Amino acid sequence: MIRRTLTDRLKQAATQFPIVTVTGPRQSGKTTLTRAVFGNHRYVSLEVPEQRLFAMEDPRGFLNQFDGPVILDEVQRTPELFSYLQVLVDENKDWTGRFILTGSQNFLLLQSISQSLAGRCAVLHLLPFSLAEVEGRSPIDLATLGKSAPKASKRPAKGLMETIFTGFYPRIHDKNLPPQVWLAAYYQTYVERDVRSVLNVGDIETFGRFVRLCAGRTGQLLNLSGLASDCGVSHTTARRWISILEAGFIVTLLRPYYENFGKRLIKSPKLYFLDTGLLCYLLQIRSPEELFLRAERGAIFENFVVAELYKNFMHRGEQPSIYFWRDASGHEVDMIIDLGRQRIPLETKSAQTIAPDFFDNIVYWRKLSGDETAPAALVYGGEEPFKRSGVVVYPWFVL
Repeated sequence: MIRRTLTDRLKQAATQFPIVTVTGPRQSGKTTLTRAVFGNHRYVSLEVPEQRLFAMEDPRGFLNQFDGPVILDEVQRTPELFSYLQVLVDENKDWTGRFILTGSQNFLLLQSISQSLAGRCAVLHLLPFSLAEVEGRSPIDLATLGKSAPKASKRPAKGLMETIFTGFYPRIHDKNLPPQVWLAAYYQTYVERDVRSVLNVGDIETFGRFVRLCAGRTGQLLNLSGLASDCGVSHTTARRWISILEAGFIVTLLRPYYENFGKRLIKSPKLYFLDTGLLCYLLQIRSPEELFLRAERGAIFENFVVAELYKNFMHRGEQPSIYFWRDASGHEVDMIIDLGRQRIPLETKSAQTIAPDFFDNIVYWRKLSGDETAPAALVYGGEEPFKRSGVVVYPWFVL
């Protein structure tokens, strides 16, 4: 079993809260992780019709059958349980790690938690594998990013294009499955089951077209009016569908960086997918060789870096603090990583050779911020780490 970075945070949370919830996209490894970490807990899947019926018809009796800690899998299928869980943990204030909940529909699950279990439940998010997890190492320490060139790392067995094309869903790696075959079935299941159950999307074919249009706009500013027009739906529908994709951990939105936090929330974000394999499937890219030749290669590489950094935060139990920066004159930095007292500009380039102009936007940002020697990073498609123009250059596989 591949060790997950979230393991340590999950164990810690179980010593602090009576209820711990692990949510994330379908097939991200939630059940495997929780059963491995909490091997002595009883396990009940609420996907099983008899168990689900018992929990729905007699929630008190269902919960009272457990005389010790238990894992309740796919708990969003039985929202009736949450109020009864609240009563139980309030009556037993010394409990820790008593209930481990998992669920793959973030929208419904967090709605139920916020209504019934606020303050009683730790919520952690498990995404598909990170590159570091696949390679059996720790992810890069973000606090060191941009400060000094790392030592040369062992190059993965798969090259960059194959890594991006394959994506990181665990089952593809565990069973060595053809990614496009598995992802086609995964996407069909997601659309036909999860989407319909979350917000009752009636026109599945139009929704599928909407998702593919989003894939074609990865790394771009989110233009809901343009998306709605191209898909033939209303602006309101497009906004709701983006929320569905976010709730299902299919996409994430990167906000622009402003010192004024309020402006970050009202300005247009950029759209990224959380798995590059799924992104390639939606773009109908059929092989790593085809990916290398596609015009979208740079945007997909940028998406890969965003997703890896996003997982770095999430799998340590933290909310991602990743933004982009752009000014009115067209200067742009792909990512600003906000670590509190430190903001690290980061650029991405899919090329294997570094050109001098790759650093222009970082130099501009540094001058604007008033610290021309501040840490800065560039991730590229090559293999050698080094420092140039005061910027630490990282090969793609050290994230």
